[in-house]
Order: sequence, then C-alpha cells, then structure tokens
Amino acid sequence: MTGAERREQILAAARRVFAEGGYAASTDEVARAAGVSQPYVVRLFGSKRELFLETYRQASAQVLATLSSVAPGPDAGKDMGDAYVGLLDDRDLLRLLMHGFIAGGDTEVGVVARHTLGEAFRLFRERTGGTDDDARLFVAQGMLINVLLAVDAHRHVGEDTGMDGLVFCTLQHLTPLS
Repeated sequence: MTGAERREQILAAARRVFAEGGYAASTDEVARAAGVSQPYVVRLFGSKRELFLETYRQASAQVLATLSSVAPGPDAGKDMGDAYVGLLDDRDLLRLLMHGFIAGGDTEVGVVARHTLGEAFRLFRERTGGTDDDARLFVAQGMLINVLLAVDAHRHVGEDTGMDGLVFCTLQHLTPLS
C-alpha cells in the first residue's frame, strides 16, 4: 500500500471513529480501526486535532461538492434537496458533520463549519435564484434532518408524540430510512 493509500485508509477509519465518538475519540481508536499503530497515525497527522480537522475538511468538501454538482435552473432546488438526501446513506458523514459543529469552538474547525453552512446557503441562492429566506430554509432543513438522524428519531416513533410529528413532517418525503 502506498503512503497516499495508507493516509486515505486512516482518514476513512477516522471518519468512522469520530462519527461514533466525536472529538473525544482517541488516535489509538483510529489506529486500531485502520489496522496501524498509534505512533504511525501521529507521525502522519501530527495530533488528534489535526486528524480530526483533516477528516472534517474532507467531509465538508464532500457535502459542498455534492451541492455544487447541481446545475442552475428551475429544478435546482429540488435537485439540491435530492443530492443532499443522497448523502443521508452515509451516516458517518452526517454524524461527523454534527460533531464538527459541536467542536466549532476550535478556531479552525469553526472556520470550516461556518464556511460549509455559508457555502450551502450561497450555492442554493446561486443555483436556484431563490431568496435569502429560501436558502435559509434549505440550510435549516438540512440541519434538522442531520439532528433527527443523529438521534435516531425515525427509529423511536411512538415514544413522544411531539417528536413523532416532527419526524413525520420532516422526513416523510425522504426515501424509507432503516
């Protein structure tokens, strides 16, 4: 395996580990998940913070690339929504993004988190020609979907009538979630 391939293997493992444990996860956990030694992870990335930051940048770039791939036009709003829904299959991606918003107190993580939200807003406006309110609602809906999926709300229907209503009106138009 080349150095670049090993680096990608570690980043993929870090995505899974940080999605599960957030920033509290250790480089040792990442190393075990990647099948390498912890000193090797530190040698490649320098610190847990740098590893988290690189993993978070990669996830944010994936979201923005997906939204950027939508062509401008009259169907762009629906197409952007569909493109975002396509990302929902990668639960690690969405959970990692949530952990990044929580870790936003870190200066560099905060820069990436704010850029991702702002760029999603800008892209929606640009692609759809919609208003600021339209773009705000698009970003807000995406964040709400992330939160609902992060807490497995769709798997706990019947526990709370208020949550049931929120899940139904938010997720009803999405493909069936398991």
